[in-house]
Amino acid sequence: MTAPARVLVVDDSPTMRGLITAVLNADPDVTVIGQAGDAMEARKAIKQLDPDVVTLDIEMPNMNGLEFLDKIMKLRPMPVIMVSTLTHRGAEASLMALEIGAFDCVGKPQPGEVRPFGDLAEKVKAAARSQRRLRSDPPPIAPVAAHASPSTYKPGRKIIAIGASTGGVEALITVLQKFPVNCPPTVITQHMPSTFTKSFADRLNRLCAPVVQEATDGARLEIGKIYLAPGGERHLQVANPHAPCCRLVDRDPVNGHRPSVDVLFDSVAELAGRNAVGAILTGMGRDGAAGLLKMRHAGARTIGQNEKTCVVYGMPRVAFELGAVEHQFPLSSIGEEILKITAAIEKEANNVSR
Repeated sequence: MTAPARVLVVDDSPTMRGLITAVLNADPDVTVIGQAGDAMEARKAIKQLDPDVVTLDIEMPNMNGLEFLDKIMKLRPMPVIMVSTLTHRGAEASLMALEIGAFDCVGKPQPGEVRPFGDLAEKVKAAARSQRRLRSDPPPIAPVAAHASPSTYKPGRKIIAIGASTGGVEALITVLQKFPVNCPPTVITQHMPSTFTKSFADRLNRLCAPVVQEATDGARLEIGKIYLAPGGERHLQVANPHAPCCRLVDRDPVNGHRPSVDVLFDSVAELAGRNAVGAILTGMGRDGAAGLLKMRHAGARTIGQNEKTCVVYGMPRVAFELGAVEHQFPLSSIGEEILKITAAIEKEANNVSR
């Protein structure tokens, strides 16, 4: 029998500490072993209790959560889940935390919320099991100029679809920074709260050569543009074979998620078939595995992130075991492999048309 995940809860609010503790202790596979009200208390508690996972408030007195997280990752790397307000400022800070090395982020509950902190317990358990690469420095951010030239790359008539969840912020930055300014139209579903996706799209747009934007209903799929599914209320699909575009649809959650990677991949399989490339990156659960299999059966080329470089080898593992993944690659290679594959598809298409 696996021992329960041992958690230290760090938050300057006694009420919030109590709520987080109650939510986590309700799961028999999680045990809160201590609480701390600021970074100084947390540092002592980490030394004394040696927790498996820390939940950390972003906004705290004396030393904020980002500063403390940075120290943790440099001095004693361990899985940390950030707890953030669902505001623009909270979203920006959460994205910075994920780049520094946080395992994941959850939003603080809103008034009247039925399930405060959502799947926090599941994230804690995944963090405790994780074999992630805990690093001493944040991932390098390449300058946009390094990838801004289209060079000899020819995008042709292809669509790229990418799905990710836990660990996806770092993974998507790594992949998309390899894309040239004239990349194929790219659609992405990344599991994150609705208030986070606009900030994430803006950050990707600053860091990457192509235009990155939050997807809107009816937006035409164009070369050199990347469309990120907005979080929360609707699923992202692609539609209209004569003039491919984004569709945001009202449907129940799929695999517990809205937007769902499966919903996106299903639509890409139907619309683009063999003129598509699908990639499934790090994440908990199985969302996207069945959709990627549908893409492969439709003739699309498919890629999965390998276990060694995943924060959580969940979604890619299920996809690989289903036979949905044609090849697995380390994260650092996936952007280049996608571009190689799309160029190969274009070459094949040209040969067939002659």
